Amino acid sequence: MSSTSVSTPKAATITFWGAARIVTGSMHLIEAGNSRILLDCGLYQGSREESRARNAELPFPANKVDAVLISHAHIDHCGNLPTLTRNGFDGPIFCTPATRDLLTVMLMDSAKIQEEDALALNAQGRAEGKGGGTPYKPLYTRPDVERVFRQCVPVDYNTFQDVNKDIRFNFVEAGHVLGSAMVHLMAAGKKLDHTFTFTGDLGRRSLPLLRPSAPIPPAEVLICESTYGNRIHEPIENTVEKLYATIRKSVVESGTILIPAFSLGRTQLIIHYLQRGIESGRMPRVPIFVDSPLAANITEVHERHPECLTDEAQKSLKDGIGILGGDYVQYIREFEDSLRLNNMPGPKIIIASSGMCDAGRIVHHLRRNVDDPRCTVILVSYQAQGTTGRRLLENSPTIRIQGRDYQKWIKVVHLDGFSGHADRNDFMAYLEPLAGQVAHTRLIHGEKEPAEALAAMLLERGFTDVQIPTPGDKVELGD
Repeated sequence: MSSTSVSTPKAATITFWGAARIVTGSMHLIEAGNSRILLDCGLYQGSREESRARNAELPFPANKVDAVLISHAHIDHCGNLPTLTRNGFDGPIFCTPATRDLLTVMLMDSAKIQEEDALALNAQGRAEGKGGGTPYKPLYTRPDVERVFRQCVPVDYNTFQDVNKDIRFNFVEAGHVLGSAMVHLMAAGKKLDHTFTFTGDLGRRSLPLLRPSAPIPPAEVLICESTYGNRIHEPIENTVEKLYATIRKSVVESGTILIPAFSLGRTQLIIHYLQRGIESGRMPRVPIFVDSPLAANITEVHERHPECLTDEAQKSLKDGIGILGGDYVQYIREFEDSLRLNNMPGPKIIIASSGMCDAGRIVHHLRRNVDDPRCTVILVSYQAQGTTGRRLLENSPTIRIQGRDYQKWIKVVHLDGFSGHADRNDFMAYLEPLAGQVAHTRLIHGEKEPAEALAAMLLERGFTDVQIPTPGDKVELGD
């Protein structure tokens, strides 16, 4: 299904530059009057070479953008903000208060990873006798990130905010991760106003901890994620029981259990269920390590923003019970302590980022354990094409990690029922009330099959002009 422009007189336009037919690098540009507003500025995540090429070059002049509206703090939605500011963007970056606090830790961690990756690649080049070449430079550094922080402007949910005389918006609860929001935007036209709703990533209706998604505001143009538009998630309790069963079996074999998980959202959900499993006796009490200073910092942000949590979670915090591990979990901050975990005998659980296994501390844990048949890796996140996580799922006796081939003897268990994204049933519950109230629907943040399945479903239910854009496609609205 291809995307075409709508009508020709140009009063307001949205161009899809990222997360178009893929699930990473969210970035969409709205132009109205003399204003340019960017919805998200995400980092494209994939192989090192392709990621570098896509992220380093922006498809529009950064200094011509008036403002950025960030849906949430996942790196594929906010992670290229430092590139934007370094290339001349000096306007406001609007986000919810919780997202602002999360950006502080998420982007600084991203810069740190890129700096360390550059150092490692340069050291590897010198070891291989390539020291005379051009040094590899990180995409951005921590000083670049500090510039982003200075431009952040927090806006509460359900509060209208003027960007300028042409644009105003409000944030609506999306229920995906702490602070996540849909963006409902109004753009002034010559004869009438145009409205856009950008869902960001929509949350599921059945998960604990966070407040659920609010109703999606109707709009002339709906920009909706479609990550799991062709799937129905397994009931969460079934997935949780499989998690406990896998842990019970691995403990008997005295193996290390690796759980690659994104530090924001998935890690907190897994910790919550491990805490409940130990307290209920459904899994043995074994040492649990969250090997991520970022996850430790994110836990602190959750505690500072109870307004984003369910009433039950707020009560647990108030009563001192805790929702993110309590005494059962040890957070590892220092890298030396992370390395020592691999020499620790006996069964243990190590939760570390990144969720797709391409960066972060999970990489050295995999390198140490991937050829040990006693060990298990439990994949609890979406695994995009080209990532190490996706290669773990492939039927191959070996796997390449950081340029070296390893025997893949580790047990690989995929539990995708922990997804924080809406599934087919969630989409129908959220979107069906909008039939007849949306003129143009564009499905982004999804690969071809799920996006096409969701598009077909929406057309059957009375939506018109439902399309799946490719990078550079536009919707142009008349006066």
